[in-house]
Amino acid sequence: MKHLVFGGIWLGFYLAIVLAPVAALLLVPTPQGGGFWWDVSMGLGFAALTMMAVQFVLTARFKRATAPFGVDVIYAFHRYLAYALLVIVLIHPLILILRDPSLLPAITAPWTVSFEISAGTVSLALLLVLVAASAFRKQLRIPYGTWRFTHLILSLGAVAFAFMHMFGISYYTDPPLIRGLWWLIGISILAIVVFVRFLRPLAMHRKPYQVTEVRPERADSWTVVVDPEGHDGFDFEPGQFAWLSVDRSPLLMSEHPFSIASAPGQGGRVEFVIKELGDFTNTIGQVEPGTRAYVDGPYGSFSVDRHPEAPGYGFMAGGIGIAPLISMIRTLDERGDRRPLVLFTGHSTWDRVPLREELDELEERMNLKVVHVLEKPPEDWEGESGWITREMLDRHLPEGRREFHYFICGPIPMIRAMEEFLGELGVRGTNIHTELFDMV
Repeated sequence: MKHLVFGGIWLGFYLAIVLAPVAALLLVPTPQGGGFWWDVSMGLGFAALTMMAVQFVLTARFKRATAPFGVDVIYAFHRYLAYALLVIVLIHPLILILRDPSLLPAITAPWTVSFEISAGTVSLALLLVLVAASAFRKQLRIPYGTWRFTHLILSLGAVAFAFMHMFGISYYTDPPLIRGLWWLIGISILAIVVFVRFLRPLAMHRKPYQVTEVRPERADSWTVVVDPEGHDGFDFEPGQFAWLSVDRSPLLMSEHPFSIASAPGQGGRVEFVIKELGDFTNTIGQVEPGTRAYVDGPYGSFSVDRHPEAPGYGFMAGGIGIAPLISMIRTLDERGDRRPLVLFTGHSTWDRVPLREELDELEERMNLKVVHVLEKPPEDWEGESGWITREMLDRHLPEGRREFHYFICGPIPMIRAMEEFLGELGVRGTNIHTELFDMV
């Protein structure tokens, strides 16, 4: 309940920020020849610029702001909000052009119109490229580091030209109150960028880590262990994640998000289970012990520690989605927790099930039942095969399962299916928790 209250407060705060500049338009009379649709277009333009500013806040990883939701949810909201923002920005000039077709050259030939009008067109073009590059990054094979850098440059460029457009037209920004409000928003954006891209990385630079072990796991995965150098590390809850940068300065925007796989309380030591999936992760097995690393964390609300009252826990992992779940199971094991636990893992073949020997040991030691589901099982396989289904959940979950809390991490289609199946089995939505590990 506490997290829901804080979530409502922050959502209300964000909404107030977005609507404040639009409400300020009421202080300025509509110009001669304006009218209803003119006001709608201006309102959309001001709302879009404010939404651009909010986008910087959403990705700043402020822990207090993201705590009620989890950073994965915030990043997903940021992504979907970008699509809505693009639609609003497109509608803004479209309304004006439909009212007055003579304004069409502002889009088709921006070099023929005044600078403040062409600045708006440049902002729109940069936003289009920004959204397209983000939506199709994997298809275009843009390296993650390159995408992050260009994403920042395009974002700043889109906002800068939008401000030039707004202040150049000036009619709605002449009143000192409105002008001051926009200056405050602009300065806030710069402050966030300076903090996120310079001040926070500098603080990380003063608290380095060292890679102490890199061991192979199945399914092209590796366990990477890092220990703090000259500091105590950080406290975290089992199931949370952090941004990891290896052999690169944190100032270079080279960090990647990974779930923490270890249990808390290891003297600052942090373990990650990383699968070879991209330009950085494909080289993770080549990292040598002794390599300098930097860790920014912890983040996320995906943890059994957020729901200690549960009579038991169910875990569903697809592929490398086992990482945050093994952190929770290891933690419960170290605490001597005897509540019933059930883990479902979905993999293609038996030889691609990571950590399976450890899971066997944990199953013997704990009140844990592990159900491996193989898409392509061997001929002598006696376990479950295919995909995790409602019937499988019904067969293996114990009595009292409706009151369990469930943690699901894997591909989005799997997450959606598990949510549906658990709902059909009578589990309340408030007892189902998911982690979207493909955030960016």
